[in-house]
Amino acid sequence: MCTLVILRRPGHDWPLIVAANRDEMADRPWRPPARHWPDREHVTAGMDELAGGTWLALGDDGIVAAILNRRQSLGPAEDKRSRGELPLEAVDHAEARVAAEALAMIEPASYRSFNMVVADALEAYWIKSTGEAGTRVQAFPIPEGLSMITAYDLNDAESPRMRRNLGRFRAAEAPDPENGDWWAWQALLGTRDHDVDVGPGGAMTVVTDTGFGTVSSSLIALQSPEKVGETPRWLFASGRPDETPYEPVRL
Repeated sequence: MCTLVILRRPGHDWPLIVAANRDEMADRPWRPPARHWPDREHVTAGMDELAGGTWLALGDDGIVAAILNRRQSLGPAEDKRSRGELPLEAVDHAEARVAAEALAMIEPASYRSFNMVVADALEAYWIKSTGEAGTRVQAFPIPEGLSMITAYDLNDAESPRMRRNLGRFRAAEAPDPENGDWWAWQALLGTRDHDVDVGPGGAMTVVTDTGFGTVSSSLIALQSPEKVGETPRWLFASGRPDETPYEPVRL
């Protein structure tokens, strides 16, 4: 179960901030964010070496796209396409709204179930697919303020991680990308504590004895269109965020 936190502040100098922990099997090979695709030179993203896609992408036009598995859908299926191709397709578009409209038209049965977030500095969308034949992919606007998504629905209290951490992020000091201050969110992304009422699924950083756990973490900020000459920020931890430092991604 991956986790993504999104803060929307229209009118702010940094109207979009995204934090994401990636949970995966430790032996699944991947590469850190870079321009890995010769036919998509406008895309910076981590690469899943097994299927060739990504879990989180940033396009030069200022679109962020992330994909998360829904419950009971970890791993590939022989009769399905890779979900990792969808963030790459999303950032081929120049606007989040257009990307969301295009993704809502895909055939759900072609992929295992997923949640996606597609956002730019002006708008953001949660895209939900149950992966079932006869259903439709749905796209919902993400409201202003702070939201979180896991393998459940957006801000769904059924998620133990949501119950444990959504309030914490909302109460925390927001990152200040311009001055390099991300500390409050970095600390939250690395938390491994649990709660008796919430249960073991409430930790942000996952550690198990099965080989599954948190393998990387990202912090991304998009600037306002009015901030001419400014560029997005992406910090990446190439391991568990409770023990791995964040480093700037070259964009």
